[in-house]
Amino acid sequence: MDGGLKLEGKRVVVVGMARSGVAALRLLRQHRAEVRAVDEKPMGQVDGVTVELQTEAAFRDAELVVISPGVPADLDLLRSVRARGVPVIGELELAAPFLQGKALGITGSNGKTTTTALAGHILQHSGIACQVGGNIGTPPASMVGASRPEQWNVLELSSFQLETIRAFHSAIGVCLNVTSDHLDRHHTFESYAAAKRRLFETQNAAEFAVLNADDPTCVAFARHTDAQVLWFSLEQRISRGAWLDDGQLRLDGEPLMEAREIPLRGRHNIENTLAASIAARLAGSTLPEIAGAVRSFPGVEHRLEFVREIDGVAYYNDSKATNVDATLKAIDAFSGGLWIILGGKDKDSDYTVLREPLHAKARAALLIGAAARKIAAQLDEDSVPLFDCGTLAAAVEQAYRSASPGDTVLLAPACASFDQFDNFEHRGRVFKELVNALKEGTR
Repeated sequence: MDGGLKLEGKRVVVVGMARSGVAALRLLRQHRAEVRAVDEKPMGQVDGVTVELQTEAAFRDAELVVISPGVPADLDLLRSVRARGVPVIGELELAAPFLQGKALGITGSNGKTTTTALAGHILQHSGIACQVGGNIGTPPASMVGASRPEQWNVLELSSFQLETIRAFHSAIGVCLNVTSDHLDRHHTFESYAAAKRRLFETQNAAEFAVLNADDPTCVAFARHTDAQVLWFSLEQRISRGAWLDDGQLRLDGEPLMEAREIPLRGRHNIENTLAASIAARLAGSTLPEIAGAVRSFPGVEHRLEFVREIDGVAYYNDSKATNVDATLKAIDAFSGGLWIILGGKDKDSDYTVLREPLHAKARAALLIGAAARKIAAQLDEDSVPLFDCGTLAAAVEQAYRSASPGDTVLLAPACASFDQFDNFEHRGRVFKELVNALKEGTR
């Protein structure tokens, strides 16, 4: 990325002291900014800086405000800051001028963690220098120190990160799909899609946009970018890009690999592989290198992750399924016999679309967390038997007592985790601990 952001001596307020906020704080201090840390909860000190409460007084003399992805961009306090002419940017925008090398940015409602990890794996397998981060693992501001001019920065990018970008741009931008999500934060689907679209609006004519030809919102994004557009599809032949052709993945007309060779469950992971393959080829990988890397990809924790088999029952952790569409994709990856664990913190979602697939494939839905009552009301007992379990531990115990050999217990909650857990990783780890504590032959 190009340099140019002047920070020395500038009074900067960082809002939100989670992982990205702390990374922003450190980067600002390295560049000798006068930093004030703010959070809605009392936190004492972070990295030697006293954290102030999130009040109007904390922004009193700010010349720049940097918000973490978890902080709503339309927060009332930020409106008054903007009214005074103070710029409000995200941690990604802050890091961009200092991040050396090219960016490969990947967004989408579902699949972006897997696709980002896969793209990084392919580049590494191909001997192409890269580092992987963004919404997955390492915040962009923490990637600055390890960045090099000849290296790729492979970034998973959420709508929360993208909605505040202006100068950040990716040499290769990928959007996997756009389905209803985070409406509790963005309020409307149009606003949510507009945040995703920013990845392509900031690109130039020398850059590349990789879009899903089967997703109408992604198709519309092509009208809002100066980048060169490449497509991927499961349904149609693509003149420039990648598609599925009678069980074979093809890239720019050339055979890449058989779909059955992809070591990931679910048809959606064929889409993810097509998208990652296009991006990797643009970054310099050859077709044999791509195919070889895909075959050796170990998958991503908390994403249709096999945990263990007990008394003939398989347990899968898809804690990353934090919205309804992700849960639909998880259900689609199995033939039937599902004991599915649903629930958590609702994101203003519509769960009625789960009725038909659950009726076809599920033995029962085990409901947990704050959204349990809403999910129960929208599913009803006619579509699938419902168990109000309350907690994840109770749901695992219910499934353990009820499932028969050949069945599958699937954690695919369709909700955020913040009612009972720190994040989806915490929820997934607890699920695995509970499953691994179960004993064979004692049901």
